[in-house]
Amino acid sequence: MLNKQNRYALRLHAESGDAFEEMMEKVIDKLAWFTLRDGKLLTVRSVGKTLFYLPGGKREAGETDEQALIREIKEELSVDLAPSSLQYAGTFVGPADGKAEGISVQLTCYFGDYTGELQADAEIEELAYVDMQDEARCSAALLVAMAWLKEQALIQ
Repeated sequence: MLNKQNRYALRLHAESGDAFEEMMEKVIDKLAWFTLRDGKLLTVRSVGKTLFYLPGGKREAGETDEQALIREIKEELSVDLAPSSLQYAGTFVGPADGKAEGISVQLTCYFGDYTGELQADAEIEELAYVDMQDEARCSAALLVAMAWLKEQALIQ
């Protein structure tokens, strides 16, 4: 359904594709995986980045959350998520790392079991288990999710 904002976005797109792209990127929608060990959360750091974030990524056209998360985790960490174990944890929004001010990332997070040995793959340079004491190493959106995990007494 085209509301006033959508019509405006379409008009902008007709006039300038860049303005439309910018508007659509104000919230970056991503899926993320929570896996815990000894009161700490598994995080990843991409090649060339300084901050850690949650493993996961964006859906491809036609993918369900489950399909996209399984694919992304396999690509990034070389492990297989067990589809039947995936449980929705929550959705968290925070500032997007490395993007212009005002752009946020929305993380739809799931818990789930895996098989295989975790190892950095694709664009991932490093894996680390973190807790709130590591906040200086974590992206802002990751910290939002971690605050919830701490409230649930799942991380330290």
